[in-house]
Amino acid sequence: MPLPQPIIDAARPLRQLARAVWLLPLLILGACSSQPPAPSMPSPAASERMQPMAWQALPGWRDDHVIAAWSAFLASCPQLAKKPRWTSVCDDAEHIDPLDESAITRFFEMRFQPYRLTNDDGSTTGTITGYYEPILHGARERHGPYQTPLYRFPNAWQAAPQRVRAAQRTLLESGALRGQELVWVDNPVEAAFLQIQGSGRVRLDDGGTMRVAFAGSNNQPFRSFNRALIDRGEIDVSQATLPGVKAWAKRHPERVEEMLTVNPRMVFFRELDSDHTDTQGPIGALGVPLTAERSLAVDPSRIPLGAPIFLSTTQPLSKEPLRRLMVAQDTGSAIKGSVRADFYWGHGEAAGERAARMKQDGRLWVLMPK
Repeated sequence: MPLPQPIIDAARPLRQLARAVWLLPLLILGACSSQPPAPSMPSPAASERMQPMAWQALPGWRDDHVIAAWSAFLASCPQLAKKPRWTSVCDDAEHIDPLDESAITRFFEMRFQPYRLTNDDGSTTGTITGYYEPILHGARERHGPYQTPLYRFPNAWQAAPQRVRAAQRTLLESGALRGQELVWVDNPVEAAFLQIQGSGRVRLDDGGTMRVAFAGSNNQPFRSFNRALIDRGEIDVSQATLPGVKAWAKRHPERVEEMLTVNPRMVFFRELDSDHTDTQGPIGALGVPLTAERSLAVDPSRIPLGAPIFLSTTQPLSKEPLRRLMVAQDTGSAIKGSVRADFYWGHGEAAGERAARMKQDGRLWVLMPK
């Protein structure tokens, strides 16, 4: 995407010279080695919860393999560059060797200032959860095992007031959405987990793959059927995963519908076009594909979408450190506050297992252009 032309004035030659002098060390380092909304800035109140820090204060900063985060950051730049503060940073990033870890690290250290994020109460620790992209099996037409629909967002609803759209899930599933079926899948529990994640892949019976993404909801609050099963003593915390709930459903097929209706929220989906390849992650709120283990969902009122974020937490159900450079590329209805994030693990069952088990304490530093 072409960047906007800078305003020509008498100071332009001096700015260009200064920028060229700054960029020279990075170019030398590199040569020596083998539809979304534009991102917003944090509100003034959010800025008060950002404390400037030295790079040495970021635990494990120099131990991270920042090459893995570089492509995620570059993917954010077409959106970031719409904001003047980010334009020159993204332009200069194009000149960095994407395989030169030293040059990438130096780029961040020279062009960015880390800010430690704090909560409203002044604390610096928050909750880091995980999410993933599910893989389901389905068909474009209803037949055989494919009896559970995923629905399109009805056109008539998109311009309707929220109160009109705020219908209960049970009412919608009683026939109000007939004709809006996007695809039929073979497992209602997997469909319910897909609604929680908001995007996924459906392997079709004809051999193809459909990528589906969040298109809207019925504006009802989310209530966890996992938590309901735990509270009733049906499963324990370690079984509150997709395999665990599917195993419960297999034992109690007559109670599956009752279990799922605990959650009144319904999510609608859209099919991604063929330009979105099978190797790319789902499209996040920033409008770019997510990168496994490098993309975060954040509260955009506290952290600008597209910004690099340094994360210090631990692996799911573990004390093993998980410290790495991430990029804020997504949002979530449950992600509220400064020190709060959702870690994107990737797609498939292994990613789903890690995501389901992740609820760790963590700290965040947002990197802002100097």
